[in-house]
Amino acid sequence: MDAGEVAGLIAAIAFAVLVILLAVPILKLAGTVGAATRAINDLTDRTGPLLGDVDETVKSVNVALGQVQVSLDGVNLQLAKVDTITEHAAHVTANIANLSTVVSAAAANPLIKVASFGYGLRKAARARRHADVEREVRDTLKQRRKAAR
Repeated sequence: MDAGEVAGLIAAIAFAVLVILLAVPILKLAGTVGAATRAINDLTDRTGPLLGDVDETVKSVNVALGQVQVSLDGVNLQLAKVDTITEHAAHVTANIANLSTVVSAAAANPLIKVASFGYGLRKAARARRHADVEREVRDTLKQRRKAAR
């Protein structure tokens, strides 16, 4: 064996050792990739039915939202009717207020005159009674003075 052959043999042995040393991590990596593949497949198997349930839930929610929309449309229709009724009630109230003002103005003047006349009559009658009482008191006092002299 000459030096070239020995060098080739050493290179071949070094290469074989290198391949063996690199094969161990590659085999471990293959095991890890296999485990990851199994985990992904297991996850896929579990998520399929779960996604089906989610799909059914979303469909149910969409149906419920459709029903809510129909209900809201009905409520909005009723609110529009209530708005119309409220407007009519406001007009009726305004008309009643105007009518009340007119009736009050029409009835107030004669009532005020009658009330004023009644007040004046009471005051005059009271003044007359008071004057009669004063006259009687004066007459009584005059008679007592004359009798006392």
